[in-house]
Amino acid sequence: TMSQLGYMMLALGMGSYRSALFHLITHAYSKALLFLGSGSVIHSMETIVGYSPDKSQNMVLMGGLTKHVPITKTFFLLGTLSLCGIPPLACFWSKDEILNDSWLYSPMFAIIALATAGLTAFYMFRIYLLTFEGHFNIDFQNYSGNKNTPLYSISLWGKGYSKRLTKKFGLLRINNNESASFFSKRTDGSEQNVKKTNRRRPFIKIFHFENKKTYSYPYESDNTMLFPLLVLVLFTLVVGSLGIPFNQEGRDFDILTKWLAPSINLLHQKSKDSTDWYEFSKNAIVSVSIAYFGILLASFLYKPIYSSFQNFDLINSFVKTGLRRSRRDKILNSLYDWSYNRAYIDAFYTTFFTRSIRGLAQLTRFFDRRVIDGITNGVGVMSFFVGEGIKYVGGGRISSYLFFYFSCVSVFLIIFYFIF
Repeated sequence: TMSQLGYMMLALGMGSYRSALFHLITHAYSKALLFLGSGSVIHSMETIVGYSPDKSQNMVLMGGLTKHVPITKTFFLLGTLSLCGIPPLACFWSKDEILNDSWLYSPMFAIIALATAGLTAFYMFRIYLLTFEGHFNIDFQNYSGNKNTPLYSISLWGKGYSKRLTKKFGLLRINNNESASFFSKRTDGSEQNVKKTNRRRPFIKIFHFENKKTYSYPYESDNTMLFPLLVLVLFTLVVGSLGIPFNQEGRDFDILTKWLAPSINLLHQKSKDSTDWYEFSKNAIVSVSIAYFGILLASFLYKPIYSSFQNFDLINSFVKTGLRRSRRDKILNSLYDWSYNRAYIDAFYTTFFTRSIRGLAQLTRFFDRRVIDGITNGVGVMSFFVGEGIKYVGGGRISSYLFFYFSCVSVFLIIFYFIF
């Protein structure tokens, strides 16, 4: 959601108001389709785990839902492809229009927007693959995880507390403490990991859930939930036509432009009426290629290699830990740590900004209380003691006060005379 709002703000900042509104419309249908598709998945999961948001909304328990909820899977996939900017779905037209305008405005903005397109495709297909591909993870009743994660981590059950964890991220442990790679979810034995796991408190545990009405597998949602998904799918397929130009009286128009005729598009005030299809096609090829790269990267990291197999013993014989696999896992886990810790921006900000500002605030507080207030309080205390001394010296007589006053004046006059 934040990335798509970023596209809208980018278009508004460039003065391309029409493109921003166009992407708002197309994004709304695609995102609504994804939200309702997620609700259909959650509803199906509740038949297994019961009413428990911490479990029914947990992707760790999902996987392999394609054969159980095929209609929801198809609708969710269409929404995912649309948000990734794959033609001819809705978000492709609006996002590519923003990318085209960004090239005209600033190549730097265009490069950032293209990188965001690849990132969007990556994390959207990560959600899709972890939810619908592979095997149904809730079947692994002995499934547990290792809390060997960097810095702080929020529990995968959705609890709102954080834990202090070690630096290296080990990952998941499946079936009698066998270790597994985070990205490929593959099992292979390790005696050291077994010993360490026995001493640690598992990060995730999946036991038999208490549900009076139990099912072996989730089932597809009923028509009352699927019909809104179908309506949103139809809009996702056709709403992009609002911004596709058509020729009318020698000029290129589109439906959205006619609706927004009174508004001003600052970026295209001096542009020609005819649409440059060559530039659009060239930019579209680049953006779609980057989106496909993000999809392929997500498939490489998150799609289980055993999707087509059932014999885990056979798989383990092919994926035993070796030098190349160990090196690759280190690289992938390093990338995961970097992403998990938000590129360490929070740590950098805390170290160099928050602590520096707090240190400066403490120094200012010390200077204010000890120096500034010390001078003020010192003058007050000195005046008090001087007054008390004068009071006792004078003894309450006016003649004594006058004598003391003239004596002080005489002393100051003598000092002034010898100095100046």
